[in-house]
Amino acid sequence: MQSDSDRVSRVMAALERSGLDGLVCSLPTNVLLLSGYWPVVGTAIAMANRHGDTALVVPSDELELAERGWAQEIHIFESGSLQSMHRAIDGVRRPLVEALRALGLSRGRLGLESGPGFEPSSYAAMHFYGMSLRDLLWDLSALASTVPADSLLAELRSCPTQGELERIGIACEIAEHAFQTGCQLIEAGQREYRVAAGFRRPLYDLVEETRVARADGYAFCMSGPNSAHAHGAYARSTNRAVEVGDLLLVHCNSCADGYWTDITRTYCLGEPNDKQFRMYEAVLAAREAAFAAIAPGVVASEVDRAAREVLEQRGFGSAFKHPTGHGVGFAAIDHNAIPRIHPESADRLQPGMVFNVEPAIYLEGVGGMRHCDMVAVTEDGMELLTPFQSQTTELTLAPNLAHTASEAHR
Repeated sequence: MQSDSDRVSRVMAALERSGLDGLVCSLPTNVLLLSGYWPVVGTAIAMANRHGDTALVVPSDELELAERGWAQEIHIFESGSLQSMHRAIDGVRRPLVEALRALGLSRGRLGLESGPGFEPSSYAAMHFYGMSLRDLLWDLSALASTVPADSLLAELRSCPTQGELERIGIACEIAEHAFQTGCQLIEAGQREYRVAAGFRRPLYDLVEETRVARADGYAFCMSGPNSAHAHGAYARSTNRAVEVGDLLLVHCNSCADGYWTDITRTYCLGEPNDKQFRMYEAVLAAREAAFAAIAPGVVASEVDRAAREVLEQRGFGSAFKHPTGHGVGFAAIDHNAIPRIHPESADRLQPGMVFNVEPAIYLEGVGGMRHCDMVAVTEDGMELLTPFQSQTTELTLAPNLAHTASEAHR
């Protein structure tokens, strides 16, 4: 990745406004923000000063990935010998001292992560320094003071640069490929987890075509009465066999080099009945109302109100059980990511902000329906980043019964 001069300038300006001399971050999301490099296991550390300089401390086996970013200084440590938290801290001491000195951050006010927060998973298991990084900085930089910088970092993440938006766009293209491929594999009698697998595998099909180093993500399917519970804290694919007439809510978070999406489509296996058709009409109308409300300077609660009023007018107001959206891009699912699109939000939309719009209806015993898109705020409105499968006809699937019996017994 080429140096993102816009991102570097924004970090410099934020440090100047806050009176900080630098930032030191270890959460992969913030390492990506400061350097364009998305760590794998969470042992890397990034730092930036108010002069526009960036340095990394990285494990040796992630050097190739780190070099894809724009840090001027990369200091490595051997990761193969890290067997405990204590040794991990010992391993980064020397390169961390070197990096701090190189950026002139051995003294002054340093902004650190303090939490709480959400962090997308970059690997099966991840390392977090937590407060031990603060303690290490105190030990290594007696002349430096540390302060929490979570609000500053959240503000920086809220507006992707053009280069970052391009990566988010690639993640959206990857998701579109997965949705277009996965929906063709759905058959009556399949278990939910098998339906989800049909959407998961295509998430890493386009690595070569999109020129990203790492592409992957998650996909979940909740069908029939299970889909009515998709407003909960997480999605869950079970072994329930999908049936003709079911609503199939498929949720996907695709990823391209650390930039994420949050997308949902709800399919009907067979022609929708009258109730399901009215649900589609209401959700898609709420989507359009939310889109029409998006513009620079608009308070985020107005976008939520636009979607919510449509659902209320159509008799589904109480069935919309969560906010209309939240910031997406550096995070996959973080309901606190700016801008927060909920009834009480005072966040104001700015050009460049990326978030999801997810009007939904959840009816116990009937099913759930959510349509979740990604949008970017432009100078005069918005850009839809997920322009696919947004008509009832596209979301209606012809049931294939060829494997019903065999799938139902697996």
